[in-house]
Amino acid sequence: MKKTLIIYASMSGNTEDIAKLIGKRLQEDEMDVTYEDMDACDSESLKKYDYILAGSYTWGDGDLPYEAEDFYEELSDADFTGKKIGCFGSGDHAYPKFCEAVDLLHGRFAETGAAVFTDLLKIEGSPETDEAISECIQFAESFSAWCAKSGRVTMNVS
Repeated sequence: MKKTLIIYASMSGNTEDIAKLIGKRLQEDEMDVTYEDMDACDSESLKKYDYILAGSYTWGDGDLPYEAEDFYEELSDADFTGKKIGCFGSGDHAYPKFCEAVDLLHGRFAETGAAVFTDLLKIEGSPETDEAISECIQFAESFSAWCAKSGRVTMNVS
């Protein structure tokens, strides 16, 4: 089983719920999934995982939440060459920069030399609707398929 880390920043639980939906689907593809709060994670500890998914809610006008700031800054000196990374998050369309934290994380991980999954998952609020749940599952399936292209994951197709 490939070691997969899902890190997230979640204040109201929305991004955590997204993380759990993604992780549950990835486990079906024989990934060993670990969850960790972003504010308790450092970039060095990520290196022991084969795959990484990072999620955050967006605060205010497109800002990273305080729980993600230190981690985000630490990434500026990290080297994740060879790692496969995906980004997701929750937000509110009432703000002009919907889910901007997802874009910020995606850009920063790309600067680390990692292979960053181009699809981004951005969910309005909580993933409670059938449509939102389906988007989370489809994102996980696409991420898993993308990882499998390198021959690292055996897909369990249902």
